[in-house]
Amino acid sequence: MLLVFHHSLVRSSSPAAGRVLVTSFVATGLLVGVPASAGAARVGSTPAAWTPYLLPSPVDQAVEELRACRGTMYAVGTITAVGAGSGSSVTYRRRNAFSFSATTGAVTRWAPKVNGPVRSIALSPDCRTAYLGGSFTRVNRRRAHHLVAVSAVTGRVKRHFRRAADGPVSTVRYVHGAVLIGGGFTVVNGVHRSRMASLNPLTGAVTSYLHLPITGRYPGTDTQVYNSQLSHDRHRLLIEGVFTSIDHHARQQAAVLTLGRKAVHLTGWRSPELTHACKQRFYVRAGAWSPTDKTIYLADTGGMPTSGPGSHASEPRAGLCDAVAAFPATSTAVHHRWVNYTGCDSLTAVAADRGNVYVSGHERWADNPNGCGTAGPGAVDRPGIGSINRRTGLARSWNPTHSRGRGSHQLLLTTAGLWIASDTWIDGTAQQCGGQPQHGGICFFPH
Repeated sequence: MLLVFHHSLVRSSSPAAGRVLVTSFVATGLLVGVPASAGAARVGSTPAAWTPYLLPSPVDQAVEELRACRGTMYAVGTITAVGAGSGSSVTYRRRNAFSFSATTGAVTRWAPKVNGPVRSIALSPDCRTAYLGGSFTRVNRRRAHHLVAVSAVTGRVKRHFRRAADGPVSTVRYVHGAVLIGGGFTVVNGVHRSRMASLNPLTGAVTSYLHLPITGRYPGTDTQVYNSQLSHDRHRLLIEGVFTSIDHHARQQAAVLTLGRKAVHLTGWRSPELTHACKQRFYVRAGAWSPTDKTIYLADTGGMPTSGPGSHASEPRAGLCDAVAAFPATSTAVHHRWVNYTGCDSLTAVAADRGNVYVSGHERWADNPNGCGTAGPGAVDRPGIGSINRRTGLARSWNPTHSRGRGSHQLLLTTAGLWIASDTWIDGTAQQCGGQPQHGGICFFPH
């Protein structure tokens, strides 16, 4: 059952007040602990025309993750047919991974042949090796069960890197000289590890650096870690997934790990709000750090409960279903600083800069605590993408629009702008980004 906390949403019958999504202590100006912003400049509203994109046929392609390394963008997912940007008729055949110039969009020859979806990619510091995780069994006709290292230049499999997990690998990160992986596995390269492991980047051998038992699940789900984000100082890792315990401590849906010199440890960061179920049980899909690493943002799906507080369209929401929320990043039990509700539409990706929290998913609205499938009082149109004021929790005016599809997989902020990784699923409208066609799977908003 969902609980209504003492810092619940401000209620009002007026449309203007319907947009007040922050908690009562925020509304009265008592929000503390948020660093001063040096500016709130947003990325532009017109997407770059030169980016490659996924062709509308075959249907249901998707870019699940993008990574930048020394001027090259690497894209992985469920990928078969890629089109060049700027109205070009040139197309490319790829097998779930490809790369392109981060400034011109020119597609490179990098084309490892992966026989199943690639969920995540990490690059070595010298950009010479790419580590791929996903749901596959062969790469370039070589056996590779859910995990592989390939040359980031030629795409050839690194033969000395061991590559066998007994379940999907959903997230891969390279940090502090180790490759950290998370997913639904229990054995990696012959060693028992529960849903997360650390690997030697040259051999793939499982190391003792990360050894935290991750257990527990919800009805109809399997234990897994499906997403992760490094803090900007690279000393902490935010993870999301299906679990109820990490290293024998209660944790649900999200947790923060400290990346020490010799070992990874679980921090005290946790929120009792993450124990409350939505209609589809549990729901955190993505996370992001503020530029100062002092705030954590979580993007949620799950649907509103069919009974109990916040279940009716005429009542304000409770809990964190179909919303983006801001939390202090302190190593203790925390409550949200603000929540912005879509009105029962999923959010699946989030990123943050100094003044903006960018969100994307299957949403139609923001500032919509009083609607469910409809625009309630004070709701604003934000189809597929939007920006939230990181101080107030209210939607900013930035509204370029994006095809809703099944929901974006990733928002990636670089010094050049904002990248969006999404799918080509059509929900009754032509696939577009910022009002422009030919942006299936990839869209880029420059600064």
